[in-house]
Amino acid sequence: MRRRLPNYHWLYFLFAAYFWLGLQTELLAQETTTVISGSVIDGSSNEKLIGVNILVKGKVIGTITDLDGNFSLSVHQAPPLVLIFSMVGYTSEEITIDQTNTENLQVTLEEQTLLGQEVVVSASRVEESILSSPVSIEKMDILSIKGAPSDNYYKAIGNLKGVDVTSSSINFQIINARGFNSTGNTRFVQLIDGMDTQAPALNFPISNLNGPSELDVESVEFIPGASSALYGPNAFNGILLINSKSPFDYQGLSAYYKQAFNHFGGTEGEPQNVQPIYEGAIRYAKAFNNKWAFKLSGSMMEATDWYGTDMSDLNAISQGDLPFNPGANRIHIFGDEVSNNIGLLRNLTSVQQAANNMGIGDYIPSIPDQVVSRTGYEERYLVDYGSSNYKFNGALHYRISDRAELSYSINYGSGTSVYTGAQRYSLSEFNITQHKLELKGDNFFLRTYTTRENSGGSFIADLTGVRINDTWKDNTTWFGEYTLAYMLSMAQQGVSPGAQGSIEQQAAAHQFARNIADVGRYTPGSESFNNTSEQIKSDFVPQGSLFNDRSRMYMTEGQYDFKNEIDFINLQAGASYRLYDLSSGGTIFPDGEGNDITISEFGAFAQASKTLWQDRLKLMASLRYDKNENFKGQVNPRISAVITQGNSNIRLSYQTGFRMPTTQGQHIDLNVVSARLLGGLPYYRQKYKIFENAFSLASVNDYTAAVSTGLSPVDPEATSLLVPVNDLPELRPEQVKSFEIGYKGLILDNRLLIDFAYYYNAYNDFITQTAVRKAPGPVYPNPINEDQVAINAVNAPSLLTPITTPGEENTFQTYTNLVGNTVKANGAAIGLEYSLPRSFTIGGNYNYNKLISDIPEGFLADFNTPEHKFNLSFGNRKLTDRLGFGINYRYQTAFRWESSFARGEVPEVGLLDAQVNYKVKAIKSVLKLGGSNILNKRYTLNYGGPKMGAIYYISITFDELLN
Repeated sequence: MRRRLPNYHWLYFLFAAYFWLGLQTELLAQETTTVISGSVIDGSSNEKLIGVNILVKGKVIGTITDLDGNFSLSVHQAPPLVLIFSMVGYTSEEITIDQTNTENLQVTLEEQTLLGQEVVVSASRVEESILSSPVSIEKMDILSIKGAPSDNYYKAIGNLKGVDVTSSSINFQIINARGFNSTGNTRFVQLIDGMDTQAPALNFPISNLNGPSELDVESVEFIPGASSALYGPNAFNGILLINSKSPFDYQGLSAYYKQAFNHFGGTEGEPQNVQPIYEGAIRYAKAFNNKWAFKLSGSMMEATDWYGTDMSDLNAISQGDLPFNPGANRIHIFGDEVSNNIGLLRNLTSVQQAANNMGIGDYIPSIPDQVVSRTGYEERYLVDYGSSNYKFNGALHYRISDRAELSYSINYGSGTSVYTGAQRYSLSEFNITQHKLELKGDNFFLRTYTTRENSGGSFIADLTGVRINDTWKDNTTWFGEYTLAYMLSMAQQGVSPGAQGSIEQQAAAHQFARNIADVGRYTPGSESFNNTSEQIKSDFVPQGSLFNDRSRMYMTEGQYDFKNEIDFINLQAGASYRLYDLSSGGTIFPDGEGNDITISEFGAFAQASKTLWQDRLKLMASLRYDKNENFKGQVNPRISAVITQGNSNIRLSYQTGFRMPTTQGQHIDLNVVSARLLGGLPYYRQKYKIFENAFSLASVNDYTAAVSTGLSPVDPEATSLLVPVNDLPELRPEQVKSFEIGYKGLILDNRLLIDFAYYYNAYNDFITQTAVRKAPGPVYPNPINEDQVAINAVNAPSLLTPITTPGEENTFQTYTNLVGNTVKANGAAIGLEYSLPRSFTIGGNYNYNKLISDIPEGFLADFNTPEHKFNLSFGNRKLTDRLGFGINYRYQTAFRWESSFARGEVPEVGLLDAQVNYKVKAIKSVLKLGGSNILNKRYTLNYGGPKMGAIYYISITFDELLN
């Protein structure tokens, strides 16, 4: 596990070499210069267009039209050359220049009215029409982003075909596709300008924490399904590519401010008054002589987060016939995870002596085999609901020649939020910084970047509640007082010594016992509570609940397109190297002085494509190899075919994908109160000897339920339910084989766009988690003699409750694989978009996803996806020259959610979003009024998540280049 960080001197040398080659290319080309100037106008209004992109085909050199709609461009190339004029919402034009000096060139752009004309990059890592993409792909351009009715563009991604979204808080959304969703999705890759945005210690994107604001987003591309053949590890269920605006192509000043409100009609435990949301952003970009350009962008958001108020009991099986559960473990109550079977205290000498001193020693046999939990604290008293997000993005670009551009960029994001993982985590001033250096041309790129994570003041909410209870009264004292008070109540009620009493008498005894044991409890809001809470949040795990994570990820990758060298096929090749440097100060991983933990991965791919049959058939094949230092190498092929006839395209593809076990899946070593989470590498299983006297937690729960019905903990009828666990498969990468067939085309005079896809996925070595509970000694599920029964009497009752003290845990949850079981899922999606007269559009999509394999009991299935879901949209971005609107309705059926935090049913939900916008040309601004979930239906997207409601907003956006 110990590694030295790599030496990057070779990388600097490589960039220097490219820089030198670029300069030589420029010097050779300076002998001939072509100069072009002119203007660009709107074909319908004849008004000059501001901000039109003008690019020299095959090069990186270009410019934009200025505030008067004019442009001037010098190119170090002799004619002929081709200029590409493009602007979102208009049809692109290619103009051939055959003179060295062209003046007063007037180019006319027509408003784009045909659907399906977008160009995408992510599907094949080269530019191609979205209609002829070999796999399913969705795209949002600038106009789609501006017209989204959701309160921010990132949430609007959820309206795309095939997208699943879940949310842990107001600013923490997670994107997924094709099943196996989670609040921390390690099966999905999100790239921003080519940079993987995963947090190194978590291995999943932290929503849009450090991504560009709406002002700086050029496009969003979404691919559902396996993409590992091109994008490597963990591009398993899909990929999201967010492209920001180039400072060469999008110049000038822009800014927006949004005033929003939430918490309308708050329920018990939530704010009873409407809460404000503040959001704003500013962006400035400038280019100099088409050689240098820079951009600076900043944004902020502050809000009152959605509250966690779910009081569902995760330990309902221990209630028995009582009218309430003394051992309740409620979802958004923390501290009650600590529980004990008070029947175990019958044999404690200290309890026996205290009972005799109180004169109730005869009532020791009346102590029931009942699980009792400590009194916890509501989440609202422990976490910070003051949600915020502050971001800074900047870039400096230099065109070292007409064929190569060098750039440095930085993305920084800091936020306060609440995240649901194995526990509820309060992310306080959590921040991620990414630095990237990139050299790119028309046919290549080479980039290196680092992601630097800082947990800030983030802490575990559950553990905070546990530690507060530990502070005012330790567990041994509390459970001892509870047990003695229970016996005392039974005596006061006149129950015969040794008898169990009636259900009513037992309930009264439990209430009396809790009141006695809770004497001295810190009351939320009191000085003692506040001081203790703050102290615990400032001490690192395990003494306190504070994380100390400073993990890093380093990535270098490159790609080359051989289009200038080879013309009989299209050929691309690329390679990548990634290094994780895990640094949690022992609060997540067992890293520390003398035990540095790093993980290295490398990979390479090649892709070839060929068009045949008069360009009506396109064949494509790719192959990728990846190797993680802890696992065997993975080979992933992809084969696809696209048949084109006019505007109709049929696609077929077979592709494989894989995902490496995450950094936590390999190395986590963390007490989460209910269990100790362990990485799946052999070292951790051996360290804690998790298979000694171990039984599956699923069978332990069955055993606990049986005891709750009145059976003795040593009754063979109860112990026979226990299933020993002597071993688990060694952790390894998971693979998927994916088959897809689809159609995308235009019909009805090119006014109706249809996109259909069916997929079938087969997963092998499915990565999952399972839990075991250890007894202090042997337990015989089916005892065959009195000696074994006697041993069971000592050891079996300990299985009824988890031991939560760090270093003494008896419950372990570890990562493993389902070996020999192929997990299968399938689904389909169809999208329709119709262009109506007068610029109205109507559309919709339907998504079907189904897990068609049964996951063995005791393992997390975590499919976590509604079987049926649909979206409907209607709008007009140019109802008049100034007015536009958009409406979207989305619905999903109820479904089961399984995670290491909680398992239960997520109810169906139907939400309506709407917006209307008005352009104020005099001040180059757009006013927008709208809302998400405007009917204010309370809903949740994951079991254990917060109940969310409506967000209403009004915003104003200024753009210096607004036409």
